[in-house]
Order: sequence, then structure tokens, then C-alpha cells
Amino acid sequence: METLQLFVYGTLQPGHQNYDHYCRHCILAYQPAQVKGQLYHLPQGYPGMIAGDQWIQGYLLTVPEDPQWLIALDALEDYRPGAAHNLYERVCLEVFDLGEEPLGLAWAYQMAAETVQRLQGEIIPSGRWYDTRSKLG
Repeated sequence: METLQLFVYGTLQPGHQNYDHYCRHCILAYQPAQVKGQLYHLPQGYPGMIAGDQWIQGYLLTVPEDPQWLIALDALEDYRPGAAHNLYERVCLEVFDLGEEPLGLAWAYQMAAETVQRLQGEIIPSGRWYDTRSKLG
């Protein structure tokens, strides 16, 4: 069986609002993981990650390769391949375990810095969105 990996850091994380609907039914494995970037909490109630050099913690999900599942996630994240303006871009990032050992490449949804600024994102220094969720949400 072919699989793909997705790094999630917001509402698609286990225990968060979109995990049950989009992920629970197809997950083969998941583990705590991190990527390099910069994390923001958006007033709309979800996070945005941009390119950067700080650790962002989330989960690495392993799922069967299914184009329909990716299409559903792309719609959730307001990503349309080839579109001039997307809320998020689906990018391939190097993922690490919490000990900073490489785990390989995975898809992730990342925002442009301009989008985070336009949406008035608030930086999350800890790199962990669920810390902010309890404080702001």
C-alpha cells in the first residue's frame, strides 16, 4: 500500500475539531513531530505557519495515498493548485521528531507572510498552537 505523510499543527491535530471529520477514519499512524517555521494564531480561530527558523510542534500523520482525501483537505485549507491566491499553500517540508532527528519529507499547509499580516496573526513564541488555543480560544 502506498502512503503519504502530512504534518499538522492546528485543527487537524488529534483531539482538535477537524481531526475526527478529516483524519480519524484513515490514519495508519501518527506521532509528535516538528518543522522549522514561524507559527501564528489567527483571530479566525486557527493557526497559520510561515517559513522561518523556529520549531513548530504538531503531528506527523501517515495515511494511505488517496487523491480524494488530499482534495478534501485542500478544500478545507482553501488551497487550489495553480490558483493565484490561496489561503494556504500545500508544501513539502522536512519533518523532525521532538529530539530533532529527521523523519523525512511530508506535506504541510503553509501561509504567505503577507496573508498572516493581512489576517492580523499573533505570533506564538512556543511554536505550539494548543498552548494558545486555551488562552485565546
